[in-house]
Amino acid sequence: MAREAELDLVEVAGTATPPVCRIMDFGKFLYERTKKEREARKAQTKIEVKEIQLRPKTGEHHRTFKTRDARRWLQEGMKVRVTIRFRGREIDYPELALQDLREIAQELSDISAIEQAPMMEGRNMLMILNPIKPGKKKVEKAVEA
Repeated sequence: MAREAELDLVEVAGTATPPVCRIMDFGKFLYERTKKEREARKAQTKIEVKEIQLRPKTGEHHRTFKTRDARRWLQEGMKVRVTIRFRGREIDYPELALQDLREIAQELSDISAIEQAPMMEGRNMLMILNPIKPGKKKVEKAVEA
């Protein structure tokens, strides 16, 4: 039947009893499958991670610029890594950096959630912020009296 139709005989399920076969144009089938896979790859979204770098001595004014950029990136759906680099003896006072990271997280709490809490990594302290989806904002439970 496949030769008469000038098509291919393709075994679909060889382990079934009896084996299941199908008459089709195998080249066309492979082409359509790769086309679907290509479309699926296009539809995927890559999550980009942006980074802002600070120092423990970074002033309030400069930190405001950095948090403004982070706010814009979070609204665009990107993750933000906040890194505080220690140089020299600054490493002896990690509580200063921890306080800065907490303040940044507080400033951006309306549009982001902390994905990774502040942690030391070598001479850096870092924290990762995740954008909150527009439809999934933090819901505060109303107390009914």
